[in-house]
Amino acid sequence: MDVFTNSNRITIDGNIKSNSDFQTIKDSVDTVVTNHKNIIVDVKDSMSFTSATIGYFNKLILKDKINVQINVGDSQLYTLLDDLNLVSVFNLKRIK
Repeated sequence: MDVFTNSNRITIDGNIKSNSDFQTIKDSVDTVVTNHKNIIVDVKDSMSFTSATIGYFNKLILKDKINVQINVGDSQLYTLLDDLNLVSVFNLKRIK
């Protein structure tokens, strides 16, 4: 898994599957939110999120009041987040 940042946009390539993947995402997002209160996260091809990743984005939105939009490319991940009732919380969008 690779994470790239550009201004307020974080792009995640590859599958999110381990605690080290979560830590990489958290470190990148923490850096971006020091300068931006609105962030966009593009998850191009991951089929899943770790529970720590879901919890971290919930904390950003609900406690830290960061406006997060998550764009996902994989329909399985979109369905998972929809089943968890996170579409509106994460401002979830499908990308191709």
